[in-house]
Amino acid sequence: MHWPDLLRLATRSITSHKQRSALTTLGLIIGIAAVVILTSIGRGVHRFVLSEFTQFGTHLIAIYPGKTSTFGLSGATFSTVRPLSIGDAASLQQLDQVIAAMPVIQGNARIEADKRQRRANIFGVSSALPLVWQFKIQSGRFLPDDSLENPRAFVVLGNKVQTELFGTSSSLGKRIRIGEDRFIVVGVMEAKGQMLGFDLDDSVYIPCGKAMEMFDRQSLMEIDVLYDSSAASEVIEQRIKRRLIARHGFEDFTIVTQNQMLKKMDSVLRILTLAIAALGGISLLVGSVGILTIMTIAVSERFSEIGLLRAIGAERFVIFRLFLSEALLLSLTGGIGGIALGILATQLMAVSIPALPVQLAWNYILLAFFISFAIGIASGVVPAIKASRLSPLDALRAE
Repeated sequence: MHWPDLLRLATRSITSHKQRSALTTLGLIIGIAAVVILTSIGRGVHRFVLSEFTQFGTHLIAIYPGKTSTFGLSGATFSTVRPLSIGDAASLQQLDQVIAAMPVIQGNARIEADKRQRRANIFGVSSALPLVWQFKIQSGRFLPDDSLENPRAFVVLGNKVQTELFGTSSSLGKRIRIGEDRFIVVGVMEAKGQMLGFDLDDSVYIPCGKAMEMFDRQSLMEIDVLYDSSAASEVIEQRIKRRLIARHGFEDFTIVTQNQMLKKMDSVLRILTLAIAALGGISLLVGSVGILTIMTIAVSERFSEIGLLRAIGAERFVIFRLFLSEALLLSLTGGIGGIALGILATQLMAVSIPALPVQLAWNYILLAFFISFAIGIASGVVPAIKASRLSPLDALRAE
């Protein structure tokens, strides 16, 4: 019997038992759909987190005070023999292939303007912030170029702060109070959005020297270095290390390149996506057990059919291929149906829940499809062998 004839016979057998076939494929459809949905969420979160970390550019190096071997957040370590200073940032600015070195101080304070007040994040930075963090000015200008050497009482408002304090009217040239000090507004930033839940628009930017006075700090929280894209991060890292050791006497600081952060984050997110896919794989396992069970029952229910086929000359290998073909058709139907259902559900989630990042993970989808194919082979082999070993007389007598 040729393969086309076997497939027609297997298809006829499946369609003649619609309820049983539907229940068999339902387990695989749910399992494959679960893999598609869960891995799409995992891949979406993966892409979202990495995009959040790279929105400031991809050629950044951060220096933190204190020596540590772990990746910490800004300001995680403060105790150091010689704290990071504005002079360190100015010195790093002179290194070859360094475009800008920006000191950073962060805090929170009350802001008052036109009888309105609110608390907001305060960033003490330099004029290099738009270049280093890839921010854009909506109106006015950013801090003057001499803000490090001559920190005057100028402030640039984040987009949300501008709206909350001044509405649609211009804030340029107006005075606001930050803490106990008064500042003149010189610019407003374009909307930047959030980074991992941190609202970048609910912030104001003042000269680093003013921020150190305001928060009574002796050390910078970090220095962000932007380097030329043609330079290797390892080379720039070594230059920074040599320069700071020469200034401090020994290595009492921590250097973290963005490549290190991204690699670390990428490996963690890949493991997370793999774990999510494994959870969906449990549903596939349940579906494979369903096919094995149904095919085993089908053998016992079709003794007469097997006996008749054997009586008219069908060889054992033909019987084996017939039952194996049925298992493969069931698994392929379940695989295709599961992928279609998973993609549809993922697209519906993307439309109905825009805040949830989803992205189809085609490598996992194809893997799930091939697994469904393998499930058909694995779950169909044992029943097919059992059916092929039945003798015609035993099969007909059992009926």
